[in-house]
Amino acid sequence: MAAKNNALNKPVNLSPQLEAVCGKGPMSRAQVTSNVWKHIKANGLQDKTDKRMINPDSKLGAVTGGDQISMFKMTSAVNKHIS
Repeated sequence: MAAKNNALNKPVNLSPQLEAVCGKGPMSRAQVTSNVWKHIKANGLQDKTDKRMINPDSKLGAVTGGDQISMFKMTSAVNKHIS
C-alpha cells in the first residue's frame, strides 16, 4: 500500500533558521517535527521540572523567539518557518 499523500508527508521548504535546527530541506512536516525533537533531546532543552516546556538554545531560539516555550506553542512557531 502506498503512503498516504497527506499534508504531513508532503515536502515543505524550511527557513534558514529552521534548517539550522533540522538540516537541509525540503522535508516532510513529520520529518521537521522529528528533527526538532532530536535537537531538543540532544541538547537537553526540555525543562527539568516541567517537561512540556522547552528552553531553546540559540539555534532553536531563532525559530521560536528565544524565550521558554511550551511544546504546544512550539508547533505554531515552527510552522511560521515552513513554506
